Amino acid sequence: MAGKRKRKNKTHKAPTEEDYLKVPKSFVIRSGIVGTSITALVRDVRKVMEPNTATHLKERRTNRLKDFVSVAGQLGVTNFMIFSRTEKYTNLRICRVPRGPTLSFRIHEYALAKDCLALQKNPRTNENDYHHSPLLVLNNFKQDGKEFKVMTAMLQNMFPPLDVQTMQLNQAKRVLLYNYNEDTGMIDFRHYSIGVKTTGVSKSIKRVITTNLPNLGDFEDISDYVLKEAVISESDVEDGPESTVTLAQDLAGRNHNRKNEQRAIRLHELGPRMTLELVKIENGLCDGEVLYHRYIKKTPEEIKENERKRQKTLADRARRRDEQQANVERKVLEKEEHRRRTGAPQKTTTTEASDEEDNDDDEDEEDLLGQDMDMNDDDDDEDED
Repeated sequence: MAGKRKRKNKTHKAPTEEDYLKVPKSFVIRSGIVGTSITALVRDVRKVMEPNTATHLKERRTNRLKDFVSVAGQLGVTNFMIFSRTEKYTNLRICRVPRGPTLSFRIHEYALAKDCLALQKNPRTNENDYHHSPLLVLNNFKQDGKEFKVMTAMLQNMFPPLDVQTMQLNQAKRVLLYNYNEDTGMIDFRHYSIGVKTTGVSKSIKRVITTNLPNLGDFEDISDYVLKEAVISESDVEDGPESTVTLAQDLAGRNHNRKNEQRAIRLHELGPRMTLELVKIENGLCDGEVLYHRYIKKTPEEIKENERKRQKTLADRARRRDEQQANVERKVLEKEEHRRRTGAPQKTTTTEASDEEDNDDDEDEEDLLGQDMDMNDDDDDEDED
């Protein structure tokens, strides 16, 4: 007689639609021709931002910034990470959709994920680690200056907020570190996976606990194997009080990690690596008032003059749109009047009006996504100084 089949009950609560809409989501995209290396870096950063990103996002050279902005609202995307390349530098812009602000970074050095794993003796990768967002760590960001406050708020809002009371340890699988170096003024970007190990036992006993039994053919007694490593090994030294924690919950793993047991925390680098330099903060989406610039310092008079020019440009753009709208309405009326006079059938298309609107949109696109023209101008000014 067959035994009664055991029914498995759900032990987790499925997220509601409201919870899903609150989670920040991101697009990691390229701007212009960047080459194969930066394309691979874009794929690695998408991996870091999982699961709340478009991992398999398809891009075309004809795509404009407005194309991504137009679909961002429908998909709930809140942030853009835009990689671009000029003759001198590789750049990264982090934008808040749809109205900004925008952080512009210069990438001085970077290493792909495959390069970081190739340097490790026993690289550790697990696809299950990417089912939850990484824990964000901002180190040494409590500095004077409004740029640090803006950076802190922007980076924190790119990831779901943590609730310590309800969070499960099994969701803490990865760490994303932004470390500010005061000596160089650079920001180190690092990505790690979190692992736990048994503490309080020697390295030989750990092998017995966590792996299959070792070969004891060369020993007369098991005590010889245990006492062979009488000297404290390097891993035992690492298991100090600063790296040891008491588990508040049961944690999945091969070490049978149970609540209230002590375990040592280990970080395994997953990559990629980047060394970033904050160059500029703009108030809008890749446009708008410059709130901070690393190399260009302007007087209050120059700031007012630039703001006046920017407002004039916006006013001219609005005037052109009004003129084009008036032209569209005039042409529609003329065609309707011509149809009434000649008795011709009514046409439903307004090709000329659409062409004018498309031309105006192209002009706006060149203003928004001009292949880092602003940053290139800043570099030229810096060289002249």
